[in-house]
Amino acid sequence: MPAPVPFSPQNAKYVASLYRTSLRTARNWINQNAFYREKAAEIRLRFEHNKNISDPAELEKVFAKTEELLAKFKHPDPIIPPKRPGGIMYDRNAPPRYEKGPANFKNTV
Repeated sequence: MPAPVPFSPQNAKYVASLYRTSLRTARNWINQNAFYREKAAEIRLRFEHNKNISDPAELEKVFAKTEELLAKFKHPDPIIPPKRPGGIMYDRNAPPRYEKGPANFKNTV
C-alpha cells in the first residue's frame, strides 16, 4: 500500500470514514445518550489531535492504530437500522392495494 498523501481529498474521505466508523462502534457499545456524547467528544478530540500530521509515515502509523482499535472494539451484534441490509424491515414489500377487490371486499382507502 502506498503511503497516504497528507491533506489530499482521498485522505480526507478515508479519515471521515474512520471517524464515522468510530462513532458507530461507540454507539453500538453505549446505549445511554449522555455516555455516548462523552465518548463521541473523546473520539472527536483524538481526531482533532492528529489533524495536522504531515509526515506520511506517521500518518500511516496513526491509520493503522485506528484500524487496530476499531477491529479490537468491533461489536459482535451491532445495531443495524431497520431498513438497511440486514435490518428487520430490509426488502420487505407492502402488499399491493386493490382497486377492485373480491365481491365481499370493501375498499375504504
